[in-house]
Amino acid sequence: MGPMNLISRRDFLLKSAGVGGALMASRSVFAASRYRQIIGSNGDVRVGIIGIRSKGAQHIEEFYKIPGVRVVALCDADLDILHRETDKFSIRKEPVAAYQDLRRLLDDPQVDAVVIATPNHWHSLAAIWACQAGKDVYVEKPVSHTVWEGRKLVEAARKYNRIVQAGTQNRSDTGFREAIEFIRQGHIGKVLYAHGVWYKERNPIGRVTQPQPIPASVDYNLWTGPAKMQPLMRKRLHYDWHWFWEYGDGEMANIGVHQIDDCRFALNLNHYPKRLWSLGGRFVFDDDGETPNTHLTVLDYGDIPVIVQVRNLYRAKGQRAMDHLRGTRDGNVLQCEGGYFVGGRGGGSVYDNDKKRIKQFPGDGGGQHQANFIDAVRSRRVQDLHGEIEQGHITSALCHLANIAHRIGRSADVDEIKAAVKDSGSEAQAAVESVIEHLLRNEVDLKKQPLTLGPWLAWDAEKERCVGPFAGKANKYLSRKKYRKPFVIPKNV
Repeated sequence: MGPMNLISRRDFLLKSAGVGGALMASRSVFAASRYRQIIGSNGDVRVGIIGIRSKGAQHIEEFYKIPGVRVVALCDADLDILHRETDKFSIRKEPVAAYQDLRRLLDDPQVDAVVIATPNHWHSLAAIWACQAGKDVYVEKPVSHTVWEGRKLVEAARKYNRIVQAGTQNRSDTGFREAIEFIRQGHIGKVLYAHGVWYKERNPIGRVTQPQPIPASVDYNLWTGPAKMQPLMRKRLHYDWHWFWEYGDGEMANIGVHQIDDCRFALNLNHYPKRLWSLGGRFVFDDDGETPNTHLTVLDYGDIPVIVQVRNLYRAKGQRAMDHLRGTRDGNVLQCEGGYFVGGRGGGSVYDNDKKRIKQFPGDGGGQHQANFIDAVRSRRVQDLHGEIEQGHITSALCHLANIAHRIGRSADVDEIKAAVKDSGSEAQAAVESVIEHLLRNEVDLKKQPLTLGPWLAWDAEKERCVGPFAGKANKYLSRKKYRKPFVIPKNV
């Protein structure tokens, strides 16, 4: 589809939806004197939302409900999705600008802050451009597609004095925050370990043998952005990109990111671990997906190990129930000397070591995370953010490192795996046993299709580089080899 067709189709959409939006010729970078936030003349914070198929559509509704906030612009590379959402504004007879190219939205002087809910490979670049354009940013998790570009985003937030919130909304869950404070006050003793799980069933995405047609409503150049331009080799353009390394980061960075972030937040681990290792693979699914559907990582934080697992297979072949850890399929266990906490999003409960509930902490699912962002936009205080970008970057980087460990890992039999993890602590060893049992219940022949054991990756937190015997292989994955022009993250943001 040529540029003229794109323009004419976009113009048609804007007219038919009853909305407007000036399309400026190029993305502008604010002068230093304009780095301060510019709020609408009536004091409202004017928000533009980029990527509105699913999570972005939810953000429209959430920001729409916040007093003193107006959703004034929407953007999506898929015109059908864009039309779907602008129609809702038309029905309410409310104006909203519509853009297919996010650069045009960033040019819009009527937008104060943006929400980025695009595919992962766009997150950092879109957020950096937004910072350069003088916008504050709420960016979905993971905040980056590689470790390097996540650091560039942090640098841009600092350079342009922007308020940048990561979409790790569990940090705003009222019940989870209360439970964390209860644990920090020492009511159940010292924390011994943290174990986060998210067991979510998924179906295989199928196989294709030839390029698939791009939906007519999609500008595939804009959708691809900084990634390599290549034919569509999966049945669905949308969502299934998660399972391909060129665009996504697998289930560890899709949902495991919440568990890593929850555990770090709960234990006040605002820094990197010394090292981590990985265990996993893609089992049972006969499809084109590249990323693991069973993945375990162990983060070495010294005295307090952090263990995170994601699984997409049912508990056993023929069953339609998922595994759980002490009753949770998508939460965390914080084991302490005198008891333990189970929960996360939606709050949770504290139990003694005899499994008797001591206290319950009802939560709200982190529904105030967007409002927390708006509060910080108004206060201009980075410290008011619950998911400040530095912490969002570290959590995302740990997901990437777990994936890197997997990608440079080796096939190993059960005995080799058990021997390799024998010094990782009893809970990590139990987690490994659990993974093996889970796969055997799903009738996986681990001799014919062995697990991939990722090595310990030692980490230099200051340089954000792997060190040690596997550094050469691992560091190749810390950044994208090549950005496709003009969608390039510069070394100097």
